[in-house]
Amino acid sequence: MALRKAFLLRIDPAVLDALQRWANDELRSLNGQVEFALRHALAAAGRPVAGAGSSRARGAPDEAPVGRQKARGPRG
Repeated sequence: MALRKAFLLRIDPAVLDALQRWANDELRSLNGQVEFALRHALAAAGRPVAGAGSSRARGAPDEAPVGRQKARGPRG
């Protein structure tokens, strides 16, 4: 498991409530949702997270497939 650092965050209660609702909708913990949102914002700003481990937050959904291929039958 990757090392996690704890820190105190002062946040507007309305923002915290919105994050909690978003986390609930996506079946994530509040902490996981905050990390997901921060990683997304960093990537959008051209500052992706580098280093060991996955580049996506734990529990984040996989990217949607670009296109589906038809399954081939026994004749190929």
